Amino acid sequence: MEGQALYDVVIFGTGPAGLQAAIHAARAKVRVLVMGRKHKSSLYRAHVENYCCLGETSGESLLLQGMEQASNSGADFLHEDVIKTAYEGDLFNFLTESDQTIKARTLILAMGVTRNRLGVPGEKEFFGKGVSYCVDCDANFYKNETVAIVGNESAAVSGALTLLFYTKNVHLVSDRLQVSNHLEHQVKESAVQVHLGRKVKEIIGRDSVEGVVMDNDETLNVNGVFIETGAKGAVELASSIGVALDDEKFQFIVTDKQQQTNVAGIYAAGDICGPPWQVAKAVGEGCIAGLSAAKHAKKMR
Repeated sequence: MEGQALYDVVIFGTGPAGLQAAIHAARAKVRVLVMGRKHKSSLYRAHVENYCCLGETSGESLLLQGMEQASNSGADFLHEDVIKTAYEGDLFNFLTESDQTIKARTLILAMGVTRNRLGVPGEKEFFGKGVSYCVDCDANFYKNETVAIVGNESAAVSGALTLLFYTKNVHLVSDRLQVSNHLEHQVKESAVQVHLGRKVKEIIGRDSVEGVVMDNDETLNVNGVFIETGAKGAVELASSIGVALDDEKFQFIVTDKQQQTNVAGIYAAGDICGPPWQVAKAVGEGCIAGLSAAKHAKKMR
């Protein structure tokens, strides 16, 4: 896939919701791309025994079968994360971690729920007082400050590069980078100070964050800590293109019965839409989202 590619339906997520959406959308004779990595799905390491009409099986086996079905139906796969989204004219634009640009008529968000806590002392105490989980949301509060970002994957690396637009004092703490060669080269050639092979073991401060202590006992004096321990999550991707979240916890995407969000052309399915965390729910919502997105895309041709 070189340069720019145009798809009718782009799906973020290779879990049961995303794969079912891909199967139905592709069978509706539209061009479909599925993005993500199967091991990111919470189903990947799960054991399934309560799915109707199916005996006990592994989550990995289900995902591999789903990927094969989607591929046989005509869907394409790109095993990368999206680091930036934008809406231009009638099309959605996505920039991938290998610097590819992809355009789409419709988008289905099926990335699951983000589980991105570090679980270290000070994290909970300083949440909202220097600890953030969203660079796109909070970077503006740290202009010309010294900040740290923690994580190994595309969200952390692209977040570190984004923070350079606000401050030149950016530390990236990562025990090992798991990103494309392109993104790794970008961050290493940038002004970001990379602490490779390190983990954060404590966040310290008085009334707000004043530093992070790494596992070698070195302290980085910072005013803010951004925790980005996975791929770009629901909050970041949704908020950047105006998708509404639930008004209580701001953790889940709100949809109607057609799985459409408040933004025309954007649909959502699966855990990202809230509990219960069940394969059956994810598959059902994925089916509806795939059919709805395909129908919408055909109208735009």
